Amino acid sequence: MAIYMRWFVLILFLIPSLANSQTWDFDVSMDGKHIGEHQFSLSNKENNQQVLKSEAKFNVKFLTISVFNYHHKADELWENGCLKKLESSTKENSKATFVKAYEEKSLFKVIAQKPIDIDAECVMTFAYWNPKILQQKKLLNPQTGEYLASQISSIGKETIIVKGEATKAEHYKIDTSKFKIDIWYGLDGQWLALQSLTSDGRVDYSLK
Repeated sequence: MAIYMRWFVLILFLIPSLANSQTWDFDVSMDGKHIGEHQFSLSNKENNQQVLKSEAKFNVKFLTISVFNYHHKADELWENGCLKKLESSTKENSKATFVKAYEEKSLFKVIAQKPIDIDAECVMTFAYWNPKILQQKKLLNPQTGEYLASQISSIGKETIIVKGEATKAEHYKIDTSKFKIDIWYGLDGQWLALQSLTSDGRVDYSLK
């Protein structure tokens, strides 16, 4: 019994540490052709803070020739469900862009190609991992620093294939002036899949 109790106590200490981080690894395809990967890693910190690190690498080819290379990295600091700090870098072929944003007094300052000051109680990026974005009317693009009006609608329950298995999901649409996104969450609120229509084609995110 004593041995059993020691193992039980050990497990109780281990469970919170296992729950302190979560990762989403996606294969990314365009019009059915694999072009790269996008990974999101979320860590829970003290004082209701969370740190999100994301990295995307795409290589679009025509026949055997690379026609588009894309590398995006972002670090985000969240507190009580709101963005507090952002740093991102993006390279599209030879073009590099950088975004830095942070909270200062009552404003959220965004340093980008077009700097802006956001006067909002809670700023959120396109944080697909957090279903609370579905309640927002504006979302910050971490690649460009644009604060985009977003119209979000519920499509309803669907069954989709996740990691080779049929999975029940809630389907939502996010419409902005720049792009349109379809996103699916499991009935437990977990992010499952994403699809975006771009001028170059349809981009799909599938969990590995």
